[in-house]
Amino acid sequence: VGMYFGIRRAVNYVNAQPEATALVITGVGDVFAPGGEMTGNHPDTTPHDYELLQETGNEWLPFEAVRNSRAPVVSAVNGICQGGGLLIAMLSDVSVASERATFRAPELLRGVADTGYAAYLRPHVGVARARDMLLTARVVKADEALAMGLVARVVPHERLVEEATQAAEDVLRTAPDARMQLKRILNANYGKVDLMTFNASLDGPEVREGFAAFGEKRTPAWVPKTLASGKRL
Repeated sequence: VGMYFGIRRAVNYVNAQPEATALVITGVGDVFAPGGEMTGNHPDTTPHDYELLQETGNEWLPFEAVRNSRAPVVSAVNGICQGGGLLIAMLSDVSVASERATFRAPELLRGVADTGYAAYLRPHVGVARARDMLLTARVVKADEALAMGLVARVVPHERLVEEATQAAEDVLRTAPDARMQLKRILNANYGKVDLMTFNASLDGPEVREGFAAFGEKRTPAWVPKTLASGKRL
């Protein structure tokens, strides 16, 4: 939650600046974003920003804010990119990935029907590749992510921030009103996120079992016994 709050606030901040400003998002160490905390063993200690919640109508997640930001948003994907981090990378104006970056959509392994992926991933990579990523939850390396259109560029790891910053500066050189018109047309290619289905999934028994299995480092109960010996968490 803290990470999502921070990114949403950063998007709001750059859009409120009197002069044109861009946002470059990156991670720490070998992680861009690993996804949400699922074990319950690491409670979020970030103070709740009730002002931001009220301002956004309780829509505090950053994904649509990144997608619709007038200020340029560039992702510098430095390493492991999963869950909400993958959505942020896809919805940024430009996504620059380190050669070390890896991508994965593991939600179905945890019992989550993440409808954000259903809306956003297919326009990026096509139906066949979206099915492959979502239904197998496999890891995609940087070179394959580039080839399938998941990210825009792959660069040497040591040049990642420099290249992402340059991309942000390049976007800032374009006319802002014309740029937003084009973004509006490009964004129309995405489907609508079915939040009712997503929320129902989060309250369901498969999510409870999936999260419990992840925390206990065991195979979820729905996995056939013939496959249970080959654990993949």
